[in-house]
Amino acid sequence: MFYEPKNDDHGLPYNPFKACVVPRPIGWITSLSHNGIVNLAPFSISNQLSYDPPFVFFSGSGTSDEREAEPRRKDSVVNAEDTGEFVYNMATYALKDQVNLSSMHVPKDVDEMEMCGLTPAPCNLVKCPRVAESPVNLECKHHATLSLPSNRSKGVHHVVIGEVVGIHINDNALTDGRVDWVKIQPLARMGYMDYTSVTEVFTMPGPKGEEVRPGQIGEHASSKLWDKV
Repeated sequence: MFYEPKNDDHGLPYNPFKACVVPRPIGWITSLSHNGIVNLAPFSISNQLSYDPPFVFFSGSGTSDEREAEPRRKDSVVNAEDTGEFVYNMATYALKDQVNLSSMHVPKDVDEMEMCGLTPAPCNLVKCPRVAESPVNLECKHHATLSLPSNRSKGVHHVVIGEVVGIHINDNALTDGRVDWVKIQPLARMGYMDYTSVTEVFTMPGPKGEEVRPGQIGEHASSKLWDKV
């Protein structure tokens, strides 16, 4: 089959696009309002952008009603822009119920971390708290927000980019000095209302069987290998 997204003429009962780019890591974003209220929200359109320095992003759609001239920004977007910081927490299978609950729309004066029964932990370089139960937390400084167009007359997509300035990794998430994905089971979004988690991992050498040489940083080396492919 073939269809043009602008025409939405796929002929299927559900739009398949989100099911075509999977799995997508869930950016579980904590941020602070100017009033000091903690906001916690999951974003299924999120990922890394670069590694040296490290940047991550999350994307939230906004809409407007008849009384608003401009589409409304998500609270996470507003807070990240206004305070200049946010935390990207790793969502895991063990925390799936809290992740789901945190997607609920609630008044702005509700502390969503408290609502979800989660523990706020202090960060080192940003004022915003991180989710203590999450095995990995990335402290981020707001870098930029991109506005993408929407096919809806009163819609817009805000892509928030943050530079990662601090990284917390729970010692229990490490095995032999490496992050153990099978142990912590990161949560990811598929299409429709479907999710998955990491339960199996395989290792694949580069095309020439390259290995990381002594003194060479693993992530840099592997990235260069893939750049050559």
